[in-house]
Amino acid sequence: MNGSTRVLYGTKDGIARITISRPEKLNALDRQTVQEIDRVVASAGQDPSVGVLIITGAGEKAFVAGADIGELASQTPVEGTAYARAGQAVLDRLERLGKPSIAAINGYALGGGLELAMACTLRVAAESAKLGQPEVALGIIPGYGGTQRLARLVGAGRALEMILTGEPIDAREALRIGLLNRVVPAAELLPAAEALARTILTRGPVALRYALQAVHEGLQTTLNEGLSMEAALFGLCCATEDMREGTRAFVEKRKPAFKGR
Repeated sequence: MNGSTRVLYGTKDGIARITISRPEKLNALDRQTVQEIDRVVASAGQDPSVGVLIITGAGEKAFVAGADIGELASQTPVEGTAYARAGQAVLDRLERLGKPSIAAINGYALGGGLELAMACTLRVAAESAKLGQPEVALGIIPGYGGTQRLARLVGAGRALEMILTGEPIDAREALRIGLLNRVVPAAELLPAAEALARTILTRGPVALRYALQAVHEGLQTTLNEGLSMEAALFGLCCATEDMREGTRAFVEKRKPAFKGR
């Protein structure tokens, strides 16, 4: 683990675990916490032994219950814009890391907490989790990408209902509308996230990176442009040792031993 008291970081068996650790503040995101998340995500990205990241919150009540409101109260328009852009940049780097990330949502994921979870590749939640974008109740809107990622995940209609009412939804409803990938009992949350990570770790690392790129960048362009990019990335896969190993292992009816090249 690292020496930070706000964000704990450790790696084991190819999995990096990042824990937001401000339980007395329901793991709320202040500037320092966001900066520390950025730093440990970068460390995971640069560590060749890490294939998957799991992000969770300390304690039983909250994944991340939002931003630190004390920091927001006196923002000027210029400061507010800079605050939002800085947070967006951190979450964008997480989303575009090139390695899959799993949000293990152990409680409240509100405001910036839901925005952090949506920047992860996949989301697994405890049955008791609550998810929402309550910013309008404070006279502001989501600023860390919530208006954009939520609409892309669940559609504009459902996203607008969540954003305009500010009301949270429970884990089962979030699963139903596609905001979550899986819902499990609270005691099984981290084991479920780790099992999902271990499954991903058995796949070709280069293929995982290209698949992430194809989906993320494809959402920013037209269908035809996305298809062209997909074909080009498929072609790049065909030049890798992993492709040779994967197809050979399939023919030989054995598990592949990917090397990430």
